[in-house]
Amino acid sequence: MTFDDQGRRGPRSVIGGAAAVVLIGAVAAGAVLYTNGDDGGGRAAPLSAPAPSSTAAEPVPSATASLPSDAPAALPSLLARPVIRPERAFPEKSVRLKDGSRYQRVDLATTTSCARGMSAGLAALVDQGEGCLRLTSALFTDAERRSQITVTVASFRRVEDASTVFAMASMDPVTYQVVSLDPPPEAGLPTVPPGSAGLFERLMTVRSVVFANGQWGDGAETGEAALTRQTQGLLQYVNDHVVAYEQGGRG
Repeated sequence: MTFDDQGRRGPRSVIGGAAAVVLIGAVAAGAVLYTNGDDGGGRAAPLSAPAPSSTAAEPVPSATASLPSDAPAALPSLLARPVIRPERAFPEKSVRLKDGSRYQRVDLATTTSCARGMSAGLAALVDQGEGCLRLTSALFTDAERRSQITVTVASFRRVEDASTVFAMASMDPVTYQVVSLDPPPEAGLPTVPPGSAGLFERLMTVRSVVFANGQWGDGAETGEAALTRQTQGLLQYVNDHVVAYEQGGRG
């Protein structure tokens, strides 16, 4: 499935944020608990027809990043490789993590028009650089079919652009967010109710930012520790595949 006909959802307001310093070749992370607002939001407008705004758009701050002096010498050859494809980032429909927990991948969507899977703020930020090459999202649920966790891999032409996206999303995860997938009808899962709390997390690899948005399917606001464990576990699972591929392995 592509993002052409895929429903999506996204958070409206945020409780707190986290910033992080990104080192090339290292893994950096940020997380934040968010709640959707009470404006009746939830499913976003169709991807082919962005929702109009009644107010002028806020200007996107100029943000740039540069490579650290200790960037690996192999970086140019690593960036010359094609970006990771969906089957490398998400190779399994049934996932068992190291802690023994099990998850089912119930949807997979990919696009080379990355703005279709991003908020307007994040898309505008990406436009300041040299662009996103591919964005792939997968929706997972746990063995009890209670959680809904979207993990997204956004891959960029330049490491600097990935660093900028990671840093800005860490500081303001509502403005600079990727959208969450709504479950397809055949999955037999409910759509998360508007106003539901959830978790926002992200990691950075060589040239990609891996996002994870976790929520309970019934919109529950309890069980934060369990939701955090599931969201972080799936984020790390996907990140490991991306890191292995981008550092020259088979992924």
